Amino acid sequence: MTGPDAGTWVRVAALSQCVESGCVHAASAHGHEVVVIRWEDEIFALEDNCSHQDYPLSDGSVEDGQIECIFHGAKFDVRTGKATQLPAIKPVRTYPVRIDGDEIFIQLD
Repeated sequence: MTGPDAGTWVRVAALSQCVESGCVHAASAHGHEVVVIRWEDEIFALEDNCSHQDYPLSDGSVEDGQIECIFHGAKFDVRTGKATQLPAIKPVRTYPVRIDGDEIFIQLD
């Protein structure tokens, strides 16, 4: 996918892999580990790594629009990546998401 909004769009999952609200799906895209989350009929993508300690967020769960790292309980807003609960204080990277049919793409650049 190319166009006026520069950047590389990469397929990370199918919508059918993340159907229910609260779904968490781990994916890899060109060396980037990503967690794809469905929350209230929207799809979000964040880096799959807690900013507190090196642990995959995709092992956690989503509640009230926040994903919780199961290692120490840090939470992040799925929309913004902002840390919302200690011990994390740094945000995690978020990725723009595009849906094309049943395919979920994220923008890497």
